[in-house]
Amino acid sequence: MTNPKNAANPATRRTRWITLVAAGAAVASLAAGALPASAAERAPAPVTAAPHGPQAPDTAELARLMAPGDTASGTLVRLGGSGVRWTGATGPLSQDPAANFRIGSITKLFTSTLVLQLIGEGRFTIDTPVQEILPGTLPAHWKPITVGQLMSHTSGLELPCVGFVKGDAPTPEQVISHWTDPKCAAPRYPVLTQQYNGANYFLLGMVIEKATGHSYADEVQRRIARPLGLRHTYSPEAGDRSLPGPVLADPSEIDPWAWSEGGMVSNAPDLERFMTALLRGRLLRPAEQRQLFTMPALSEGVKNRDRFSMAGLMRYEIGGTVVWGKTGSMGRTTSGVFATEHGARTVVYSLVPATGNPDLLREHIGKLVGAAL
Repeated sequence: MTNPKNAANPATRRTRWITLVAAGAAVASLAAGALPASAAERAPAPVTAAPHGPQAPDTAELARLMAPGDTASGTLVRLGGSGVRWTGATGPLSQDPAANFRIGSITKLFTSTLVLQLIGEGRFTIDTPVQEILPGTLPAHWKPITVGQLMSHTSGLELPCVGFVKGDAPTPEQVISHWTDPKCAAPRYPVLTQQYNGANYFLLGMVIEKATGHSYADEVQRRIARPLGLRHTYSPEAGDRSLPGPVLADPSEIDPWAWSEGGMVSNAPDLERFMTALLRGRLLRPAEQRQLFTMPALSEGVKNRDRFSMAGLMRYEIGGTVVWGKTGSMGRTTSGVFATEHGARTVVYSLVPATGNPDLLREHIGKLVGAAL
């Protein structure tokens, strides 16, 4: 259920901690250690598929990939769409398929959805420079960076060159000030390619609060969670490490704040419902809905799993099938939600990596999503 103390965050509670996600669409950093594998494994439930729906998923391959091993010590998977209902959990993860977890950078999809809703309401446009909405936030000598460039990771923002002192609890404004420190590199012009950067979505969180006069957490609840009945989905308060049970992993290892770029809590059923609603047009007007699948020119030539649409959706081709979604990591878990274009098939997964090799893990996740969709 929704954490009551987080259902309405006052905009004045501004102290926040940020996990600075610098680059890498799927996994920025992985924990090599595994949680104790003491929990009994649950056998995946039988799959049911509509007789005239999409081809049934390869559940035998899914079960093989979910078995604890050298790549992942435990995995939770939920499939849905077009008559398919299938869940399974293995290894040290909670055996409750509705367990709560920090969704990491999947948060960015909620942020871009809010931004597109505000565009549809005429608050600003996709081409509005962020400097017009947040005057004084970026250095005056920088060229304009548009809302669309932030969503699509084509802003040219570079990675920070200085780190926060341990124990710092910066506000969003301080995070951006850190990213724009004069000692660090300014955006390079012209921007030649997409570069995944959490700073883009911190700025978008600030845009949401400026345009609405409400906190980011409040807008998530008012515009997405409550209308869709997402009772386990919310943006925690600053410094809140707690998770309402049941939980997927030890919350003590969670970074206390990542806000509009990676800080939200949800669970597999809620993420499935959100993704289905988003792709089927329940949350956006038609003009903004098209941005979900519009690929910026700068995405050409980018690796398959590092390409993002104008709305920040990952575009991923598996065996000739195009799927859309987002990955995220927080604590010891790495998670993702993917779907075919109209939500005909969805998959939500969360796993505990047992390897520190990001390429190996990405390959494993690709096989997992391919077997599911």
